[in-house]
Amino acid sequence: MAFAQALIAEDPGASRRALSKKLCEAWKGVQPNGAFRDRLCRGLMLELDRAGLIELAPVGWRAPNNVLKRGVPGAVPVEARPLRAPLVELQPIAFRQVRRTEQEKVFGALLQAHHHLGYTRAVGEQLKYLVYAKGRPVACLAWSSAPRPLAPGDRFIGWSAYARCQTIRFIAYNSRFLVLPYLLAPPLTLVSSLRPTRAAITA
Repeated sequence: MAFAQALIAEDPGASRRALSKKLCEAWKGVQPNGAFRDRLCRGLMLELDRAGLIELAPVGWRAPNNVLKRGVPGAVPVEARPLRAPLVELQPIAFRQVRRTEQEKVFGALLQAHHHLGYTRAVGEQLKYLVYAKGRPVACLAWSSAPRPLAPGDRFIGWSAYARCQTIRFIAYNSRFLVLPYLLAPPLTLVSSLRPTRAAITA
């Protein structure tokens, strides 16, 4: 607390974000990838401020609510003509990482239109792939950070709380898998036909 108070006294006009980064630099608070744990430090300083142990500067900026701002992905025109051919004839098949690219809109729109769970914004680190055949998107694959505590999975793996904390960053959660319905290429056609429809889920 004394260190945080001294940090604030050195630069009373500094924002909360700037102070949290200074705290990380001083305490060498970094993640395994080398990035600062400034959000963790900011949360600690906020708790101290709420308890009246330190006094932070007033909030100068509030982040927008991205969930409300982004909403549901809009429709994107994609050729829906059936693509009927054995999988071997669709080669080469291209897997393209579309996270933070213009094609990410296509990814979201296809999930919203064709996946029985629709599109949901993933939490944490993310990977989004569009699979192309004959120049057309034919599948969507998404991964995100694994859930931190998940009792059934933890019991199945048999690891301790310490082991989970040390290794959870190496595990990815497959949040979405979609073979688009216009792809008629055995055996992928069977995978697509087994997917429940949104109408069936509603019923």
